[in-house]
Amino acid sequence: MKTLYFDLGMGAAGDMLTAALLELFEKDEQEKILEELNSCGIPKVCFRKDPSVKCGISGTHMTVLVDGEEETEHMHDHHHHDHEHPHEHDHHHDEPHAHEHSHDEEHHHEHEHSHGDGHTHSHTGMAGINHIINDHMTLPEAVKDDIRAVYGLIAEAESHAHGVPVTDIHFHEVGTYDAVADVAAVCLLMHRLSPDCVIASPVNTGTGQVRCAHGLMPVPAPATAFILQGIPMYNNGIQSELCTPTGAALLRHFVTKFGPMPVMKVEKTGYGMGKKDFEAANCVRAMLGVSGESGDMDEIAELVCNIDDMTAEEIGFAYDRLFAAGAVDIFAVPALMKKNRPGTVLHVLCPPEKKQELVNVIFANTTTIGIRESVQPRYILKRETVARETAYGEIHVKKVYGYGVEREKYEYDDLAQAALKAGIGIGEVKKKI
Repeated sequence: MKTLYFDLGMGAAGDMLTAALLELFEKDEQEKILEELNSCGIPKVCFRKDPSVKCGISGTHMTVLVDGEEETEHMHDHHHHDHEHPHEHDHHHDEPHAHEHSHDEEHHHEHEHSHGDGHTHSHTGMAGINHIINDHMTLPEAVKDDIRAVYGLIAEAESHAHGVPVTDIHFHEVGTYDAVADVAAVCLLMHRLSPDCVIASPVNTGTGQVRCAHGLMPVPAPATAFILQGIPMYNNGIQSELCTPTGAALLRHFVTKFGPMPVMKVEKTGYGMGKKDFEAANCVRAMLGVSGESGDMDEIAELVCNIDDMTAEEIGFAYDRLFAAGAVDIFAVPALMKKNRPGTVLHVLCPPEKKQELVNVIFANTTTIGIRESVQPRYILKRETVARETAYGEIHVKKVYGYGVEREKYEYDDLAQAALKAGIGIGEVKKKI
């Protein structure tokens, strides 16, 4: 199946994801995509790709220009939004932010910014974001839906971090436009690639502190931490914000599974470069290829426990309860336990999302006091069941295929019923059909 894998050893920002995905296309197709992005209707925005080298690795750096200017530390605060307060001042700029571009430097800004060209950047809220998406963008509707969903995650995180409604969150104009540009670019590129499966490594968030207009805050920023809840993340000691809220929201929306790279035939690799230089190459790596050949891969949880004081009948009853609760397979292995007691090692296989429920069923229906857990990748053949008309009536056939294998097997219950009806053995039924 067509698989996209993100290596996030140096975190993720919107522009880095854009550049990594863009590199998966041929050069002429890259130019067409840039033309489409530059004419898609995002006000004042221009996309530009530049070659970049980090630690000897060649890749692409994506630049978003707003009114001809690149986002810099002089254009907006590290956290470019504000919200209303019932205080003597109109507003202040608090911690979480909607976007930081490519692991850039710490930023400071005042309420308004004149750049000497006669214009001053204003602020906008979610209504303004939706106006840009709905009334300006000429992208496919499916891409717009993805953009709305990603920005909804960002707005929810900002709202949670501030403790204010989403309608009270406002984004600085420059931050708004380059963030929308990054989100739109990634959504369009994902739409063009249309992978069957998107997998990513655990996210390196970086560590330390970053300065905002009103002081220091921890890394990951509160908005980023909120978006990444439930996603495996870590830091390897790099004192910098490596994962931005925009990058986190894009990952949460598109990635179907976080974990190690699956066994796959990689066809193309893209490197999206950040601005900062570290000892490690500051990039997102995207790999596009085929995993599972013509079969599939998933994950399976295995729950294992030792039992030395239950009868066979009691274990059989536990089997029934476990299958009813969603176990995929169960098997028991005889073993010699402590105090030289013969016992049973019970293995229960289940989907990872079912493991907690199965743990409860094991404790409720066995005498074990401890359960070991492991979650493992699993190669599985594709399978389907078809009905086949025979001299004995309709017989169902299970067909499996993939990984160069193809085989089929008659459904036992159907064979047994046919054999009983005809008064012959199952083997004879199989021979005749």
